[in-house]
Amino acid sequence: MRFYTNQHKFYCGIDLHARSMYICILDQEGNTVLHKNFKTTPESFLRAIQPYREDIVVAVECLFVWFWLADLCNREAIPFVLGHALYMKAIHGGKSKNDKIDSRKIAVLLRGGTLPTAYVYPEAMRSTRDLLRRRNHLMRKRSELLPHIHNTNSQYNLPEFEKKISYKANRDGVSDHFPDPSVQKSIEVNLQLLDLYDRLLTELELFIVKQAKGNDIRSFYLLRSIPGMEKILSLIVLYEVHDITRFARVQDFVSYCRLVKCPRGSGGKKSGAKNSKIGNAHLKWVFSEAACLFLRGNEPAQNYHDRLVSKLGKGKALSIIAHKIGRAVYFMLKRKEPFNVNTFFAHI
Repeated sequence: MRFYTNQHKFYCGIDLHARSMYICILDQEGNTVLHKNFKTTPESFLRAIQPYREDIVVAVECLFVWFWLADLCNREAIPFVLGHALYMKAIHGGKSKNDKIDSRKIAVLLRGGTLPTAYVYPEAMRSTRDLLRRRNHLMRKRSELLPHIHNTNSQYNLPEFEKKISYKANRDGVSDHFPDPSVQKSIEVNLQLLDLYDRLLTELELFIVKQAKGNDIRSFYLLRSIPGMEKILSLIVLYEVHDITRFARVQDFVSYCRLVKCPRGSGGKKSGAKNSKIGNAHLKWVFSEAACLFLRGNEPAQNYHDRLVSKLGKGKALSIIAHKIGRAVYFMLKRKEPFNVNTFFAHI
């Protein structure tokens, strides 16, 4: 957990919403110099802080509407701090809660140097990162269609399909496999959606690759040197991480990727492992996928996986491999070195 500890003359905490924002500004002594509700517009914000712009820092909670304010502060050379929503909830929870109270709590945490910070992703790469996330969302929707077709086939106890219907060339006549007209119509809808998703995803991936060519192409090819690390997985890592130097240690990176557990204890007793959702869900997915793809045609990796499975089980074995790949990615990006299989298997 990182805190913002820089000193300023004025500290501005904002409870930000789509249509309104409650602004609280404190001076160095903790006196409230402004505490008022405004419309969520750049003009309202700049007018509100104008008397205090000599030395002010602005903080908001990391929710879905912070992009425009971070970009505005960057253009206006105003220090901006993004508060980590989950950590802030643990610190400033109280009996009463409203916009006025929340804005003051943010300002108080900021002034006291106890505001837990989140990463302010730069504007230039943010739209492509969000497009990659949208691509993953569409891919998950596509992947739901295939199991539905297979499940429907099992419901009526019909013969298995002769070929993999995940390939477009093998989908001809699939709907005729079902005798009931209503079931046929349902399967036809699924097949039409599959064709639509295939076309959209192909176009989207080509556009993403074209957009990404202007950014750290060297790191992209470094990641591709990992067995099974496909093009989209490499791009997601680059755009979700952005700057590997923001992680001081490899432990910080794998924790951010949700590749380690979060044990909790008190008085020598364990009390479970909560907070598993703190971190980046997209990187967690990437390294989980990479662990499976890493095993394809990779005999040393398969032998290592088999040893882990015999001791710990399949789920734990894949988690360990995902963790090792995450550590490898950290050092590869840090040192600008390609994947080294000897180093990867050096201590096993």
